[in-house]
Amino acid sequence: MPGPFRAEPGGVTLYLRVTPNAGRDAIEGVETRADGTSVLRLRVRAVPDKGKANAAVAALLSKALGVPRSAVSVVAGHTARLKTVSVAGDPAVLEAAVAVLTRKS
Repeated sequence: MPGPFRAEPGGVTLYLRVTPNAGRDAIEGVETRADGTSVLRLRVRAVPDKGKANAAVAALLSKALGVPRSAVSVVAGHTARLKTVSVAGDPAVLEAAVAVLTRKS
């Protein structure tokens, strides 16, 4: 089963399932979907209006991974619950941080 992230040259790519308009901002852990793929589940308080939820996702991930907010960008799924996010930085360091994050959640 593939994990919810992939190391890329220049960073990592994360696969997320986001629940907007939640009661709290939280990373809930890894979910295996019916097709066998894995996603990292996130909840954000922000509403899905004019990119507010996407900005909240980027802020939550940047804080959890210890990277600047500018290093996190949504690359696919801007208006969907399933999103692909790119995090720029050292792939080895980011891969280790995401691995710890997925075990902790």
